[in-house]
Amino acid sequence: MSRASQPGLASLMTALLAACIAFQLNASMLSPVLLTMAKELQASEAAVGLSQTAFFTAAALFSLFLPRLGDMLGRRRVLLGMLLVMLAGSVLAAMAPSVAVLQLARLIQGVSGPVVPVCLLMLYHEVDDPQRYGLLMGVITAVNGGIAGIDAIAGGWLATVFGFRAVFWCIALFAVLASVLVAWLAPESRPSPQARMDWYGVGWLVLSLGSLLWALHLAAAGRDADWLLSAGMAAVGMLGLGLFLYTEQRSSHPLLALSLLRQRCIWPLLLTTVLTMTGVFAIINGLVMAHAQQTVGGFGLSAERAAWLLLTPYALVGWLVGPLAGQLAPRWGYGRVLRLGLAGSLLAIVLMLTQGLSSLGWMMAATVLAGVAYAGTANIMLNGLGVVLSPAGSPGLLPGLNAGAFNLGAGLSFALLPAVQSLRGSPSDGMLLGLGIVVLAGGCSLLIPRPGQAESVASAGVSQDSFV
Repeated sequence: MSRASQPGLASLMTALLAACIAFQLNASMLSPVLLTMAKELQASEAAVGLSQTAFFTAAALFSLFLPRLGDMLGRRRVLLGMLLVMLAGSVLAAMAPSVAVLQLARLIQGVSGPVVPVCLLMLYHEVDDPQRYGLLMGVITAVNGGIAGIDAIAGGWLATVFGFRAVFWCIALFAVLASVLVAWLAPESRPSPQARMDWYGVGWLVLSLGSLLWALHLAAAGRDADWLLSAGMAAVGMLGLGLFLYTEQRSSHPLLALSLLRQRCIWPLLLTTVLTMTGVFAIINGLVMAHAQQTVGGFGLSAERAAWLLLTPYALVGWLVGPLAGQLAPRWGYGRVLRLGLAGSLLAIVLMLTQGLSSLGWMMAATVLAGVAYAGTANIMLNGLGVVLSPAGSPGLLPGLNAGAFNLGAGLSFALLPAVQSLRGSPSDGMLLGLGIVVLAGGCSLLIPRPGQAESVASAGVSQDSFV
Protein backbone atom coordinates (compact mmCIF):
# COMPACT_ATOMS: atom_id res chain seq x y z
CA MET A 1 0.00 0.00 0.00
CA SER A 2 1.06 3.57 -0.61
CA ARG A 3 0.53 6.44 1.76
CA ALA A 4 -0.55 8.48 -1.27
CA SER A 5 -3.70 7.56 -3.20
CA GLN A 6 -3.34 6.41 -6.82
CA PRO A 7 -4.11 9.91 -8.23
CA GLY A 8 -1.87 11.45 -5.59
CA LEU A 9 0.99 9.10 -6.48
CA ALA A 10 0.57 9.90 -10.18
CA SER A 11 0.75 13.62 -9.38
CA LEU A 12 3.84 13.09 -7.24
CA MET A 13 5.57 11.10 -9.99
CA THR A 14 4.74 13.83 -12.51
CA ALA A 15 6.37 16.46 -10.29
CA LEU A 16 9.41 14.36 -9.44
CA LEU A 17 10.04 13.31 -13.05
CA ALA A 18 9.79 16.95 -14.16
CA ALA A 19 12.37 17.93 -11.53
CA CYS A 20 14.75 15.11 -12.52
CA ILE A 21 14.43 15.89 -16.24
CA ALA A 22 15.14 19.57 -15.59
CA PHE A 23 18.29 18.63 -13.68
CA GLN A 24 19.41 16.04 -16.23
CA LEU A 25 19.23 18.59 -19.04
CA ASN A 26 21.89 20.60 -17.18
CA ALA A 27 24.14 17.54 -17.08
CA SER A 28 23.77 16.06 -20.57
CA MET A 29 22.20 18.57 -22.96
CA LEU A 30 25.40 20.62 -23.10
CA SER A 31 27.84 17.83 -24.02
CA PRO A 32 27.65 18.46 -27.80
CA VAL A 33 27.45 22.25 -27.36
CA LEU A 34 30.86 22.99 -25.82
CA LEU A 35 32.58 23.83 -29.12
CA THR A 36 29.70 26.14 -30.12
CA MET A 37 29.93 27.93 -26.77
CA ALA A 38 33.67 28.43 -27.23
CA LYS A 39 33.17 29.95 -30.68
CA GLU A 40 30.29 32.25 -29.74
CA LEU A 41 32.00 33.49 -26.57
CA GLN A 42 35.39 33.71 -28.33
CA ALA A 43 36.97 31.58 -25.62
CA SER A 44 39.14 28.49 -25.51
CA GLU A 45 37.64 25.03 -25.31
CA ALA A 46 39.51 24.57 -22.02
CA ALA A 47 37.81 27.63 -20.51
CA VAL A 48 34.39 26.39 -21.60
CA GLY A 49 35.23 22.92 -20.31
CA LEU A 50 35.97 24.52 -16.95
CA SER A 51 32.33 25.61 -16.79
CA GLN A 52 31.38 21.91 -16.91
CA THR A 53 33.84 21.19 -14.11
CA ALA A 54 32.28 24.01 -12.08
CA PHE A 55 28.81 22.52 -12.52
CA PHE A 56 29.72 18.96 -11.54
CA THR A 57 31.91 20.08 -8.64
CA ALA A 58 29.13 22.25 -7.22
CA ALA A 59 26.66 19.40 -7.74
CA ALA A 60 28.89 17.07 -5.73
CA LEU A 61 29.44 19.55 -2.90
CA PHE A 62 25.79 20.57 -2.44
CA SER A 63 24.79 16.91 -2.57
CA LEU A 64 26.68 16.34 0.66
CA PHE A 65 24.27 18.30 2.84
CA LEU A 66 21.14 19.47 1.00
CA PRO A 67 19.33 16.09 1.30
CA ARG A 68 19.95 16.16 5.04
CA LEU A 69 18.84 19.80 5.19
CA GLY A 70 15.63 18.68 3.48
CA ASP A 71 14.99 16.35 6.43
CA MET A 72 15.00 19.41 8.66
CA LEU A 73 13.42 22.19 6.59
CA GLY A 74 11.14 20.09 4.38
CA ARG A 75 12.09 18.18 1.25
CA ARG A 76 9.62 19.91 -1.06
CA ARG A 77 10.87 23.28 0.14
CA VAL A 78 14.51 22.36 -0.46
CA LEU A 79 13.74 20.77 -3.85
CA LEU A 80 11.80 23.85 -4.94
CA GLY A 81 14.67 26.06 -3.77
CA MET A 82 17.15 24.04 -5.83
CA LEU A 83 14.98 24.32 -8.93
CA LEU A 84 14.62 28.09 -8.53
CA VAL A 85 18.39 28.49 -8.13
CA MET A 86 18.84 26.31 -11.22
CA LEU A 87 16.44 28.62 -13.07
CA ALA A 88 18.45 31.68 -12.04
CA GLY A 89 21.69 30.05 -13.18
CA SER A 90 20.12 29.04 -16.51
CA VAL A 91 18.92 32.57 -17.23
CA LEU A 92 22.36 33.96 -16.32
CA ALA A 93 24.04 31.41 -18.62
CA ALA A 94 21.68 32.26 -21.49
CA MET A 95 22.60 35.95 -21.14
CA ALA A 96 26.31 35.43 -20.34
CA PRO A 97 28.47 38.03 -22.11
CA SER A 98 31.72 36.19 -21.37
CA VAL A 99 33.06 32.78 -20.47
CA ALA A 100 33.71 33.97 -16.88
CA VAL A 101 30.00 34.70 -16.41
CA LEU A 102 29.19 31.35 -18.00
CA GLN A 103 31.43 29.60 -15.47
CA LEU A 104 29.68 31.43 -12.63
CA ALA A 105 26.27 30.52 -14.05
CA ARG A 106 27.19 26.84 -14.28
CA LEU A 107 28.43 26.98 -10.69
CA ILE A 108 25.03 28.34 -9.64
CA GLN A 109 23.22 25.65 -11.63
CA GLY A 110 25.27 23.04 -9.75
CA VAL A 111 23.32 23.82 -6.57
CA SER A 112 20.66 21.52 -8.06
CA GLY A 113 23.04 18.55 -7.79
CA PRO A 114 21.03 16.50 -5.24
CA VAL A 115 17.70 16.74 -7.09
CA VAL A 116 17.55 12.99 -7.74
CA PRO A 117 18.39 11.86 -4.16
CA VAL A 118 15.83 14.29 -2.73
CA CYS A 119 13.21 13.06 -5.21
CA LEU A 120 13.90 9.45 -4.23
CA LEU A 121 13.54 10.34 -0.54
CA MET A 122 10.20 12.04 -1.22
CA LEU A 123 9.02 8.98 -3.14
CA TYR A 124 10.21 6.57 -0.42
CA HIS A 125 8.25 8.55 2.16
CA GLU A 126 5.01 8.15 0.18
CA VAL A 127 5.27 4.52 -1.03
CA ASP A 128 5.14 1.65 1.46
CA ASP A 129 4.97 -1.28 -0.96
CA PRO A 130 8.55 -2.43 -1.78
CA GLN A 131 7.75 -3.64 -5.30
CA ARG A 132 5.88 -0.50 -6.28
CA TYR A 133 8.65 1.66 -4.84
CA GLY A 134 11.29 -0.35 -6.73
CA LEU A 135 9.50 0.18 -10.03
CA LEU A 136 8.97 3.91 -9.50
CA MET A 137 12.54 4.33 -8.21
CA GLY A 138 13.77 2.73 -11.45
CA VAL A 139 11.67 5.13 -13.52
CA ILE A 140 13.06 8.20 -11.74
CA THR A 141 16.67 7.05 -11.56
CA ALA A 142 16.72 5.95 -15.22
CA VAL A 143 16.17 9.60 -16.18
CA ASN A 144 19.39 10.41 -14.33
CA GLY A 145 21.32 8.38 -16.93
CA GLY A 146 20.06 10.48 -19.83
CA ILE A 147 16.69 10.97 -21.48
CA ALA A 148 17.13 8.15 -24.00
CA GLY A 149 19.91 10.15 -25.68
CA ILE A 150 17.35 12.69 -26.93
CA ASP A 151 18.67 15.40 -24.60
CA ALA A 152 22.15 15.45 -26.16
CA ILE A 153 20.74 15.33 -29.71
CA ALA A 154 18.31 18.16 -28.97
CA GLY A 155 21.10 20.22 -27.44
CA GLY A 156 23.26 19.82 -30.53
CA TRP A 157 20.36 20.75 -32.83
CA LEU A 158 19.40 23.85 -30.82
CA ALA A 159 22.99 25.06 -30.72
CA THR A 160 23.45 24.51 -34.46
CA VAL A 161 20.24 26.30 -35.47
CA PHE A 162 19.85 28.99 -32.81
CA GLY A 163 23.16 29.17 -30.93
CA PHE A 164 24.14 27.89 -27.50
CA ARG A 165 21.95 30.40 -25.64
CA ALA A 166 18.84 28.61 -26.89
CA VAL A 167 19.95 25.50 -24.98
CA PHE A 168 20.00 27.41 -21.69
CA TRP A 169 16.63 29.02 -22.41
CA CYS A 170 15.27 25.52 -22.99
CA ILE A 171 16.69 24.38 -19.64
CA ALA A 172 15.19 27.48 -17.98
CA LEU A 173 11.77 26.64 -19.45
CA PHE A 174 11.91 23.12 -18.02
CA ALA A 175 13.06 24.54 -14.66
CA VAL A 176 9.98 26.81 -14.58
CA LEU A 177 7.70 23.89 -15.43
CA ALA A 178 9.31 21.65 -12.81
CA SER A 179 9.08 24.37 -10.15
CA VAL A 180 5.37 24.87 -10.78
CA LEU A 181 4.65 21.13 -10.70
CA VAL A 182 6.64 20.54 -7.49
CA ALA A 183 4.97 23.48 -5.74
CA TRP A 184 1.52 22.36 -6.91
CA LEU A 185 1.62 18.55 -6.79
CA ALA A 186 4.34 17.34 -4.39
CA PRO A 187 3.46 16.83 -0.71
CA GLU A 188 5.83 17.99 2.00
CA SER A 189 7.84 15.56 4.12
CA ARG A 190 9.95 16.71 7.06
CA PRO A 191 11.14 13.76 9.18
CA SER A 192 13.64 15.68 11.36
CA PRO A 193 12.05 19.07 12.16
CA GLN A 194 13.84 19.43 15.49
CA ALA A 195 17.32 18.45 14.25
CA ARG A 196 20.15 20.98 13.79
CA MET A 197 22.58 21.11 10.90
CA ASP A 198 26.24 20.59 11.73
CA TRP A 199 27.53 23.49 9.63
CA TYR A 200 31.12 23.16 10.87
CA GLY A 201 31.15 19.54 9.76
CA VAL A 202 29.56 20.51 6.44
CA GLY A 203 32.26 23.12 5.88
CA TRP A 204 35.16 20.73 6.45
CA LEU A 205 33.54 18.00 4.35
CA VAL A 206 32.88 20.39 1.47
CA LEU A 207 36.48 21.62 1.67
CA SER A 208 37.75 18.05 1.64
CA LEU A 209 35.71 16.77 -1.30
CA GLY A 210 36.06 20.01 -3.27
CA SER A 211 39.86 19.91 -2.95
CA LEU A 212 40.01 16.24 -3.93
CA LEU A 213 37.80 16.82 -6.97
CA TRP A 214 39.94 19.75 -8.06
CA ALA A 215 43.09 17.67 -7.63
CA LEU A 216 41.54 15.01 -9.86
CA HIS A 217 40.58 17.64 -12.43
CA LEU A 218 44.19 18.88 -12.54
CA ALA A 219 45.57 15.34 -12.76
CA ALA A 220 43.26 14.51 -15.67
CA ALA A 221 45.42 16.73 -17.91
CA GLY A 222 47.93 13.87 -18.05
CA ARG A 223 51.40 14.90 -19.18
CA ASP A 224 50.36 18.58 -19.12
CA ALA A 225 49.09 18.38 -15.53
CA ASP A 226 50.40 20.66 -12.80
CA TRP A 227 51.33 17.79 -10.52
CA LEU A 228 52.62 20.02 -7.73
CA LEU A 229 49.34 21.92 -7.50
CA SER A 230 47.38 18.67 -7.83
CA ALA A 231 49.33 17.14 -4.95
CA GLY A 232 48.80 20.29 -2.90
CA MET A 233 45.03 20.20 -3.46
CA ALA A 234 44.99 16.50 -2.53
CA ALA A 235 46.84 17.32 0.69
CA VAL A 236 44.30 20.06 1.48
CA GLY A 237 41.55 17.52 0.85
CA MET A 238 43.05 15.02 3.27
CA LEU A 239 43.56 17.76 5.86
CA GLY A 240 39.92 18.78 5.48
CA LEU A 241 38.87 15.16 5.95
CA GLY A 242 40.92 14.92 9.15
CA LEU A 243 39.38 18.13 10.48
CA PHE A 244 35.91 16.84 9.57
CA LEU A 245 36.46 13.66 11.57
CA TYR A 246 37.88 15.69 14.48
CA THR A 247 34.84 17.99 14.44
CA GLU A 248 32.38 15.08 14.30
CA GLN A 249 33.90 13.54 17.43
CA ARG A 250 33.15 16.68 19.41
CA SER A 251 29.87 17.86 17.88
CA SER A 252 26.64 17.47 19.85
CA HIS A 253 24.73 17.09 16.56
CA PRO A 254 27.23 15.60 14.05
CA LEU A 255 26.48 15.38 10.35
CA LEU A 256 27.99 11.90 10.33
CA ALA A 257 28.46 10.33 13.73
CA LEU A 258 31.62 8.22 13.73
CA SER A 259 29.61 5.30 15.07
CA LEU A 260 27.74 5.28 11.76
CA LEU A 261 30.98 4.92 9.82
CA ARG A 262 31.50 1.55 11.47
CA GLN A 263 28.11 0.32 10.30
CA ARG A 264 27.86 -1.70 7.12
CA CYS A 265 25.06 0.50 5.82
CA ILE A 266 27.53 3.33 5.14
CA TRP A 267 31.09 2.59 4.03
CA PRO A 268 30.61 -0.50 1.80
CA LEU A 269 28.00 1.31 -0.31
CA LEU A 270 30.10 4.47 -0.65
CA LEU A 271 33.18 2.45 -1.57
CA THR A 272 31.24 0.33 -4.08
CA THR A 273 29.83 3.49 -5.70
CA VAL A 274 33.26 5.10 -6.01
CA LEU A 275 34.85 1.95 -7.44
CA THR A 276 32.01 1.29 -9.90
CA MET A 277 32.08 4.82 -11.25
CA THR A 278 35.88 4.81 -11.43
CA GLY A 279 35.94 1.56 -13.38
CA VAL A 280 33.15 2.26 -15.88
CA PHE A 281 32.46 5.96 -16.36
CA ALA A 282 35.51 7.09 -18.36
CA ILE A 283 35.50 3.92 -20.47
CA ILE A 284 32.07 4.70 -21.90
CA ASN A 285 32.28 8.49 -21.98
CA GLY A 286 35.99 8.86 -22.70
CA LEU A 287 38.01 5.93 -24.03
CA VAL A 288 35.35 4.48 -26.32
CA MET A 289 34.39 7.85 -27.79
CA ALA A 290 38.03 8.85 -28.33
CA HIS A 291 38.82 5.53 -30.02
CA ALA A 292 35.77 5.84 -32.29
CA GLN A 293 36.95 9.24 -33.55
CA GLN A 294 40.61 8.34 -34.12
CA THR A 295 41.54 8.01 -37.78
CA VAL A 296 44.63 5.91 -37.05
CA GLY A 297 43.75 2.69 -35.23
CA GLY A 298 40.18 3.79 -34.55
CA PHE A 299 36.98 4.02 -36.58
CA GLY A 300 37.43 7.58 -37.91
CA LEU A 301 33.92 8.72 -36.99
CA SER A 302 32.83 12.30 -36.47
CA ALA A 303 31.88 13.27 -32.94
CA GLU A 304 28.19 13.49 -33.89
CA ARG A 305 28.15 10.10 -35.65
CA ALA A 306 30.05 8.47 -32.78
CA ALA A 307 27.46 9.79 -30.33
CA TRP A 308 24.59 8.52 -32.49
CA LEU A 309 26.07 5.02 -32.85
CA LEU A 310 27.51 4.53 -29.37
CA LEU A 311 26.12 6.89 -26.72
CA THR A 312 22.51 7.13 -27.88
CA PRO A 313 21.84 3.34 -27.84
CA TYR A 314 23.68 3.14 -24.49
CA ALA A 315 21.46 5.83 -22.95
CA LEU A 316 18.26 4.53 -24.59
CA VAL A 317 18.63 0.94 -23.38
CA GLY A 318 19.57 2.11 -19.88
CA TRP A 319 16.47 4.30 -19.81
CA LEU A 320 14.30 1.33 -20.80
CA VAL A 321 15.90 -1.25 -18.50
CA GLY A 322 16.01 0.95 -15.38
CA PRO A 323 12.34 0.49 -14.34
CA LEU A 324 12.63 -3.29 -14.85
CA ALA A 325 15.73 -3.43 -12.63
CA GLY A 326 13.95 -1.35 -10.01
CA GLN A 327 11.00 -3.74 -10.04
CA LEU A 328 13.26 -6.80 -9.71
CA ALA A 329 15.25 -5.36 -6.77
CA PRO A 330 12.67 -5.97 -4.00
CA ARG A 331 11.94 -9.45 -5.37
CA TRP A 332 15.48 -10.72 -5.97
CA GLY A 333 17.30 -8.43 -3.52
CA TYR A 334 19.01 -5.11 -4.21
CA GLY A 335 22.47 -6.59 -3.70
CA ARG A 336 21.86 -9.49 -6.08
CA VAL A 337 20.58 -7.22 -8.85
CA LEU A 338 23.53 -4.86 -8.25
CA ARG A 339 26.01 -7.72 -8.65
CA LEU A 340 24.26 -8.86 -11.83
CA GLY A 341 24.76 -5.34 -13.17
CA LEU A 342 28.43 -5.35 -12.18
CA ALA A 343 28.93 -8.78 -13.80
CA GLY A 344 27.32 -7.50 -17.00
CA SER A 345 29.56 -4.41 -16.88
CA LEU A 346 32.61 -6.66 -16.61
CA LEU A 347 31.42 -8.67 -19.61
CA ALA A 348 30.89 -5.46 -21.60
CA ILE A 349 34.44 -4.28 -20.88
CA VAL A 350 35.85 -7.70 -21.83
CA LEU A 351 33.88 -7.54 -25.09
CA MET A 352 35.30 -4.10 -25.82
CA LEU A 353 38.83 -5.35 -25.17
CA THR A 354 38.65 -8.54 -27.17
CA GLN A 355 36.41 -7.53 -30.09
CA GLY A 356 35.26 -3.92 -29.90
CA LEU A 357 38.58 -2.15 -30.46
CA SER A 358 38.84 -3.67 -33.94
CA SER A 359 35.15 -3.84 -34.91
CA LEU A 360 32.60 -1.04 -34.78
CA GLY A 361 29.75 -3.55 -34.73
CA TRP A 362 31.14 -5.34 -31.69
CA MET A 363 31.83 -2.01 -29.98
CA MET A 364 28.20 -1.02 -30.51
CA ALA A 365 27.09 -4.33 -29.03
CA ALA A 366 29.39 -3.84 -26.04
CA THR A 367 28.06 -0.33 -25.33
CA VAL A 368 24.47 -1.61 -25.52
CA LEU A 369 25.39 -4.30 -22.98
CA ALA A 370 26.96 -1.61 -20.79
CA GLY A 371 23.71 0.36 -21.07
CA VAL A 372 21.77 -2.64 -19.78
CA ALA A 373 24.25 -3.64 -17.08
CA TYR A 374 25.64 -0.33 -15.82
CA ALA A 375 23.26 2.51 -16.78
CA GLY A 376 20.09 0.43 -16.44
CA THR A 377 21.02 -1.82 -13.52
CA ALA A 378 24.12 -1.08 -11.39
CA ASN A 379 23.59 2.69 -11.44
CA ILE A 380 19.92 2.25 -10.48
CA MET A 381 20.75 -0.07 -7.58
CA LEU A 382 23.50 2.15 -6.20
CA ASN A 383 21.16 5.17 -6.17
CA GLY A 384 18.36 3.12 -4.64
CA LEU A 385 20.53 1.60 -1.92
CA GLY A 386 21.56 5.09 -0.83
CA VAL A 387 17.93 5.74 0.10
CA VAL A 388 16.79 2.40 1.52
CA LEU A 389 19.93 1.90 3.67
CA SER A 390 20.10 5.41 5.12
CA PRO A 391 19.85 5.50 8.94
CA ALA A 392 16.32 6.15 10.19
CA GLY A 393 17.41 9.10 12.36
CA SER A 394 18.89 10.99 9.38
CA PRO A 395 17.36 9.64 6.16
CA GLY A 396 18.92 12.32 3.95
CA LEU A 397 22.48 11.50 5.07
CA LEU A 398 23.46 8.49 2.97
CA PRO A 399 21.79 9.63 -0.29
CA GLY A 400 23.80 12.86 -0.07
CA LEU A 401 27.09 11.12 0.70
CA ASN A 402 26.39 8.59 -2.05
CA ALA A 403 25.80 11.38 -4.57
CA GLY A 404 29.20 12.78 -3.59
CA ALA A 405 30.68 9.30 -4.09
CA PHE A 406 29.26 9.19 -7.63
CA ASN A 407 30.96 12.46 -8.51
CA LEU A 408 34.23 11.48 -6.81
CA GLY A 409 34.24 8.21 -8.76
CA ALA A 410 33.60 10.02 -12.04
CA GLY A 411 36.51 12.37 -11.33
CA LEU A 412 38.80 9.48 -10.43
CA SER A 413 37.77 7.66 -13.59
CA PHE A 414 38.74 10.54 -15.88
CA ALA A 415 41.95 11.12 -13.92
CA LEU A 416 43.14 7.49 -14.00
CA LEU A 417 41.91 5.65 -17.10
CA PRO A 418 42.77 8.22 -19.82
CA ALA A 419 46.11 8.88 -18.08
CA VAL A 420 46.99 5.17 -18.28
CA GLN A 421 45.95 5.16 -21.93
CA SER A 422 48.12 8.22 -22.59
CA LEU A 423 51.15 6.71 -20.88
CA ARG A 424 50.81 3.28 -22.46
CA GLY A 425 49.54 4.44 -25.85
CA SER A 426 46.54 2.10 -26.09
CA PRO A 427 42.92 2.31 -24.89
CA SER A 428 43.15 -1.36 -23.93
CA ASP A 429 45.40 -0.48 -20.98
CA GLY A 430 42.87 1.99 -19.60
CA MET A 431 40.11 -0.57 -20.09
CA LEU A 432 42.13 -3.25 -18.30
CA LEU A 433 42.54 -0.93 -15.32
CA GLY A 434 38.80 -0.24 -15.35
CA LEU A 435 38.12 -3.97 -15.51
CA GLY A 436 40.21 -4.58 -12.39
CA ILE A 437 38.50 -1.75 -10.52
CA VAL A 438 35.03 -3.12 -11.32
CA VAL A 439 36.15 -6.51 -9.97
CA LEU A 440 37.04 -4.72 -6.71
CA ALA A 441 33.62 -3.05 -6.74
CA GLY A 442 31.98 -6.46 -7.05
CA GLY A 443 33.92 -7.76 -4.07
CA CYS A 444 33.06 -4.70 -1.99
CA SER A 445 29.37 -5.03 -2.89
CA LEU A 446 29.27 -8.34 -1.00
CA LEU A 447 29.66 -6.33 2.22
CA ILE A 448 26.55 -4.18 1.63
CA PRO A 449 23.75 -5.28 3.99
CA ARG A 450 20.31 -6.19 2.72
CA PRO A 451 17.69 -3.46 3.18
CA GLY A 452 15.03 -5.64 4.77
CA GLN A 453 12.17 -3.14 4.76
CA ALA A 454 12.71 -2.35 1.07
CA GLU A 455 12.64 -6.01 -0.03
CA SER A 456 9.68 -8.37 -0.15
CA VAL A 457 9.47 -11.19 2.37
CA ALA A 458 10.44 -13.75 -0.25
CA SER A 459 13.74 -12.06 -1.00
CA ALA A 460 14.59 -10.91 2.50
CA GLY A 461 14.96 -14.42 3.90
CA VAL A 462 16.56 -14.15 7.32
CA SER A 463 16.10 -11.24 9.73
CA GLN A 464 17.85 -8.03 8.84
CA ASP A 465 19.96 -5.51 10.67
CA SER A 466 17.92 -2.45 11.58
CA PHE A 467 19.58 0.01 9.28
CA VAL A 468 16.47 1.75 7.91
